Amino acid sequence: MSRILVTGSADGLGRAAADALLSRGHQVVVHARHPQRAKGLDGLVARGADLVVADFTDRDAVRRMATELSEGAPLDAVIHNAGVWSGPAVMPVNVIAPYLLTALLPPPGRLVYLSSSSHFSGRPVLQGVDWQGRSPGSYADSKLYVTALAAMVARLRPGTPSNAVDPGWVPTKMGGPGAPDDLELGHQTQEWLAAGDDPQALTTGGYWYHRQRQQPHPAVHDEAFQDRLRQVLTEEAGVELG
Repeated sequence: MSRILVTGSADGLGRAAADALLSRGHQVVVHARHPQRAKGLDGLVARGADLVVADFTDRDAVRRMATELSEGAPLDAVIHNAGVWSGPAVMPVNVIAPYLLTALLPPPGRLVYLSSSSHFSGRPVLQGVDWQGRSPGSYADSKLYVTALAAMVARLRPGTPSNAVDPGWVPTKMGGPGAPDDLELGHQTQEWLAAGDDPQALTTGGYWYHRQRQQPHPAVHDEAFQDRLRQVLTEEAGVELG
């Protein structure tokens, strides 16, 4: 049995992953951005899930969440699922929050970051990015950055499997009801990477789609780009990732 944090688990892929992991007997920590959203997790909490609440647009709230989790039982895996599609919250939620949690939490056994095929349209450019969320951010750029973050962590922490997952275009609130991909397949890969005992699930530095390792955007494994991203995020978030 593993203890697994799933961020952004009030609905969509995060909720589905948390539900499935609980059903398999794992200890799950679910996350909602505010108390009202957390009420929707009452059913999972009744089944034994622990709950944390933090608005990922608020860096201090992310730091408090990291402190709360650090004082509790160790995490065996973190699924960085929380994400937004558009608006000013894109960079704070999609990039800064997972970076902060990765830097501040005691290293778990495994790390999984939610990417997207949209990352192929992202620009490996870091100048002029509004990390504070004062203006709308580029979803494609944010997913390129977080995919590179997953690869960066794999390089910096060789003993910790760190992978990125493209769940596909699935019919969630974000994807819309007409999305053509399979919702079940959309959350199974991150569960497998977080808790599976298959040798492939224990590899690191991958970009996965439906349990198949894919070739990501060339910038993802560019160590010079990773290092620039690391420097920018260290300066922006005020904490170094080691």
